Amino acid sequence: MQNQSAFEVIPDVAGEIELSVLIPVCNEEESIAPLFERVCDALKDFGKPWELVIVDDGSTDGTLVNVRKEYERPGLDLRIIEFQRNFGKAAGLQAGIDAARGRLLVTLDGDLQNDPYDIPKMIAVLEERDLDLLCGWRKSRQDGLWLRLIPSYFANRLIRKITGVHIHDYGCGLKLCRTQILKQIRILGGMHRFIPAWIASVVPTSRIGEMVVNHYPRQFGESKYGISRTFRVFLDLLSVLFFMRFRQRPAQFFGSIGLFFGGISGLMFVYLAWMKFILGQDIGTRPMFITAVMLFIASVQMITTGILAEMLARTQSTDINYVVRKTYDRDD
Repeated sequence: MQNQSAFEVIPDVAGEIELSVLIPVCNEEESIAPLFERVCDALKDFGKPWELVIVDDGSTDGTLVNVRKEYERPGLDLRIIEFQRNFGKAAGLQAGIDAARGRLLVTLDGDLQNDPYDIPKMIAVLEERDLDLLCGWRKSRQDGLWLRLIPSYFANRLIRKITGVHIHDYGCGLKLCRTQILKQIRILGGMHRFIPAWIASVVPTSRIGEMVVNHYPRQFGESKYGISRTFRVFLDLLSVLFFMRFRQRPAQFFGSIGLFFGGISGLMFVYLAWMKFILGQDIGTRPMFITAVMLFIASVQMITTGILAEMLARTQSTDINYVVRKTYDRDD
């Protein structure tokens, strides 16, 4: 099998296929057969060409074998992407997005907790409300209270507050998006949790919506997420905040910190000068003097770091600072 980069962009021929169904899987061998049954049954009356893209994220059980058996299913446009090892869900989603050929793309998890029968409803809502991204909202979520529901509740509130994208359920795997919009972002690391925030960097938040969807208890296997995910989400959120607000102007981020340190250092030096030259006291051994010097050095370092980061961002960035959705002529 020819090796292919997980981030190689495949030419978009979205006009030929209406919908791409993207499912990343990892060690879900028992879920594969019922998953294919539900997806195919849910879209049997779709009426337009659609494809199913499965990304096997380094499964160590019979997941890939069971997926390959589905090639025998008549009328199914199935594409399989096999990773050389486990790269994580974000990489699986990105590989599937790069390979997708549909005008629309829907993602769902492979553990049977998402309901494929929600897909046609979501397509209708997306088109009716003229949205670019429609997120599922597991309002009646079937997960553990202490390890999943409570941490997710506070994480979602924090993400909404910081990103400004008011989605109730960032963690729902069922999302529907226009493929051309989704291909404008890159999902790296653990950033699959923040797809609505990344989409908000290329479209107005008014074009991002949500819809209540079904959610079922896990039938097979074990959850791959635990309480430790809460801490990773917080760290990833800091990265999202930086890239959303300061990616093209890092000097403001580092410079603000440098000016803050410099301001405190300056006040300390003024006070120490008054103690030295007005009151005649010795300041050489005062802890405040050492602190003021350290803050001054930190201030200079942060400001120069901001300048260097700004220079790198301006000289190496290949980002286009605008995207035209459509051009209208007089006769349109």
